[in-house]
Amino acid sequence: MDNNYKMVAKTLFGFEEILAKELRNLGASNVEEGVRSVSFEGDKGFMYKANLCLRTAIKIVKPVHSFNVTDENDLYKKIYQMDWSEYLSADTTFAIDTTINSENFTHSLYVSQKVKDAIVDKFRDTDGRRPDVDIKFPDVRLNIHIQKDHCNVSLDTSGRSLHQRGYRTATNIAPINEVLAAGLLLLSGWDGQCDFLDPMCGSGTFLTEAAMIACNIPANINRKEFAFEKWSDFDEELFEKIVDASLNKTREFHFKIVGYDKAPSAVAKAKDNVKNANLSEYITVERMNFFETEKFSDKHLHMVFNPPYGERLDIEMESFYASIGDTLKQKYPGTDAWFITSNLEALKFVGLRPSRKIKVFNSHLESKLVKYVMYEGSKKAKYNQPS
Repeated sequence: MDNNYKMVAKTLFGFEEILAKELRNLGASNVEEGVRSVSFEGDKGFMYKANLCLRTAIKIVKPVHSFNVTDENDLYKKIYQMDWSEYLSADTTFAIDTTINSENFTHSLYVSQKVKDAIVDKFRDTDGRRPDVDIKFPDVRLNIHIQKDHCNVSLDTSGRSLHQRGYRTATNIAPINEVLAAGLLLLSGWDGQCDFLDPMCGSGTFLTEAAMIACNIPANINRKEFAFEKWSDFDEELFEKIVDASLNKTREFHFKIVGYDKAPSAVAKAKDNVKNANLSEYITVERMNFFETEKFSDKHLHMVFNPPYGERLDIEMESFYASIGDTLKQKYPGTDAWFITSNLEALKFVGLRPSRKIKVFNSHLESKLVKYVMYEGSKKAKYNQPS
């Protein structure tokens, strides 16, 4: 087994704490929260496990070199000086992703070009041949991050963003990202210990992620490929052991996960995606208008949903959000109802006071994840019950 080394898991704003918790639960050491990222240490097997199991990571990178940098010529020189034969050969293809936050460097594509030139020139000078760039399907994906005058060079262990789980083939207008869905579910406290409802389920992402959390199924078990599988030191036997060990930790689920949508096309897509994730035995999807429904059992219910914002669908915002509040009040006692919205004005029309508001981002839109607690009977009666 390899010795431990440092890695960085990238995530969405507001998910740093839950990602750190996920990493600790998986067995990472030296876990430290950053901004939209969490650093940690583990060995090669843990790197495989992190990619397979983490629900709130977008990407996992392995830093290999860092240095201070003043300008483009300095960057070229220091990249050229690295021993690239450790990570690439003239026969491998590579791609470069660059993120910059610096006054000295203002154009990420230009930085990527400079790095590419330095690597290619180094191979030409040492091997007489050069590796090719393949933006879509590279053997090795490099990550360059320049913060002020400091440059980090990392290997991208994941490849395509980890929100691309592999089960979602059919989507609706502006579907919610799988990592965002999983993070919102974890922020809401969903742990699979009661019934679950998404009353506006769209293509079924909340339903699928909720079932995977409830059953402790690895988040990326349906994914076709990770970047590390193309590396020269990929240990297939070790990876298979990690997959088997992770699947052995799944658990049974004894409650209901239900999704409603009033659009027949959404219901069909949600059912397809649930089937692709092999979760049809746990999830029921029905064509229903939430405003015409009532709670399907007398047990406690956990509800998480993503109502339309007006950006996605043309709706009458005031009456729509008022109907959400009325339906929850009248038809859903004993329910913790959470939803995400970027339309903060619309929240005023719900007619209920949220017990929590958490700032998150849905793509580029600043949003709030809000919680409404629907008590059994009146709130006053709830507090007057004998303990």
